[in-house]
Amino acid sequence: MSGSRIVALGHYQPPKVLTNDDLAVLVDTDDEWIRSRVGIRTRHIAEGETLVDLATEAAQKALANSGRTAADVDLVVVATCTAIERSPNTAAAVAARLGVRAPAAYDINTVCSGFSYALATADHAIRAGAARVALVIGAERMSDTIDWTDRSTCVIFGDGAGAAVVEAQEEGAEPGIGPVVWGSEPERGDAVVITGWDPVISQQGQSVFRWATTQIAPLARQACEKAGIDPAELKGFVPHQANLRIIDAIASKLGATDAVVARDVVDSGNTSAASIPLAFSKLVERGELSPGDPVLLFGFGGGLAYAGQVVRCP
Repeated sequence: MSGSRIVALGHYQPPKVLTNDDLAVLVDTDDEWIRSRVGIRTRHIAEGETLVDLATEAAQKALANSGRTAADVDLVVVATCTAIERSPNTAAAVAARLGVRAPAAYDINTVCSGFSYALATADHAIRAGAARVALVIGAERMSDTIDWTDRSTCVIFGDGAGAAVVEAQEEGAEPGIGPVVWGSEPERGDAVVITGWDPVISQQGQSVFRWATTQIAPLARQACEKAGIDPAELKGFVPHQANLRIIDAIASKLGATDAVVARDVVDSGNTSAASIPLAFSKLVERGELSPGDPVLLFGFGGGLAYAGQVVRCP
């Protein structure tokens, strides 16, 4: 095989919308304070919907958009940091819901960079001949980890899921998923933490902001170099939707002057591993990207882990 490509995308968000004014009732904050610091206007919060529900909805939409069925899938990968059940894993539970027969199924937890990690491992499995059609999903119920009395974190996060159908390309075709650039700074793993049996998220906001705005753009350029593309040739840039100020700073330093930059954080908040496929799927659905367009995906955050690759738009 010469590689793999994304055939289709799908996304899902729970119907409940939490506004900044809603949060002002819970903690000492207001719309201006939140927008000026993180750029978020609204976020979606799951009520009665499990992580598996969110992931399955996104996966069903991606399959429907691809024209494939569950019978075609032989690998399911879910990126998440909010799974409650240890066994069966989320990927196996989603596969059961969809009726996928005998797939390889595993979860990946690299927090906010999870989707790019999952996409890379699916691409590697397909290149190695271990799979032909993969469902790659990023799904989070971040609301399960939120301390609703902590204004530094409760205003940031939301719930949702995004999914991609990835399949093998024939020999000689241009790869639709470029080489991954990935890594971490484990010695700084305490910058974003979700701990305990009743997990609560905490983060060193200024430390993460400085790291992301100074370290990520050079790594993103490396992903472009590995794919043999200049950042100026990109038609889309979908970074992890952490914070609008971080997104704009990275985009400016990257030099992707002709790229549509995803800013879904404004309406969805930070959905961790779900943020990239969620934002990417919305750009495609709205027609802001065209088939074959080169798009840089780049995740970063908890860990501090990062991963990114250039893909061709389905």
